[in-house]
Amino acid sequence: MQKLSIEDIISKIEAKELFHAVSSDYSFTIKIDDYVPYACAAVHNGHQFRRSLWSKCLHTEYERWYEEDPETENMVKHHPIVISGMDSRFEYDLNRDPENAIYDDAWGKQLWKEPLTAVEKAQSLEKHTNFYRVVYALIKTLEEKFGCCIVYDMHSYNWKRWDRAVPTWNLGTSNVDNERFKNSIEDWRQDLSKIKLPNDIPNTAKINDTFQGNGYFLKFITEHFDHTLVLATEVAKIYCDEESQVIFPEVVSAIRKGLKSKLPEHASNFYNIYSN
Repeated sequence: MQKLSIEDIISKIEAKELFHAVSSDYSFTIKIDDYVPYACAAVHNGHQFRRSLWSKCLHTEYERWYEEDPETENMVKHHPIVISGMDSRFEYDLNRDPENAIYDDAWGKQLWKEPLTAVEKAQSLEKHTNFYRVVYALIKTLEEKFGCCIVYDMHSYNWKRWDRAVPTWNLGTSNVDNERFKNSIEDWRQDLSKIKLPNDIPNTAKINDTFQGNGYFLKFITEHFDHTLVLATEVAKIYCDEESQVIFPEVVSAIRKGLKSKLPEHASNFYNIYSN
């Protein structure tokens, strides 16, 4: 994996080069093994937290981990195009617009002992801006090459905090064209429900049950590109113990295996329908 500047990453994408890179500020990774009409993203995968902010933060390392989406990059790592955040959403949230990307409080608890300075905020927001410069270049290149594109926007959520039964998978579709893409959305829901999970873990998939797909990543791509569908795909944290911070590798592996077969097939069907 190379360390590359934002400009170099964008240049390689525009030239349709194959590469693995970490951004020069170590805020995200991107790999392109082939130019195909789909991409995977894990914007909340990151857990890094800038050292200069440690003493100012009221949330513990565990509290930050609890609200992040650990292992989501691992679940899609075998696909040809993957972009993944490395920084914690507690420094800046890639799934929020720039004006709201830096939290004052998080999940009912004040985040900072004292307000961040303008310089501290600017340092974080520059990384947010750079990430979206790369996202824009990537989707623009894929749309121009293929005529359409589909993006699998991978997230996870804490299912134990709900006081009702919740699905293993949730698709958030309130900000995409449901009339135009309804068949692809339903096909993806069905595909997810067929992934075999170990340990007799039940597998259900619903649309707009726990979350509605209101994230900035989805909205940014949808607003800038007319022929790209973003599927905000949330998996319940059945693959770890939310309360003890223990990952269950056999469950992560099963999800990864399921996505490795289901996802390219779904993307191919999408391309066959919408490329014309």
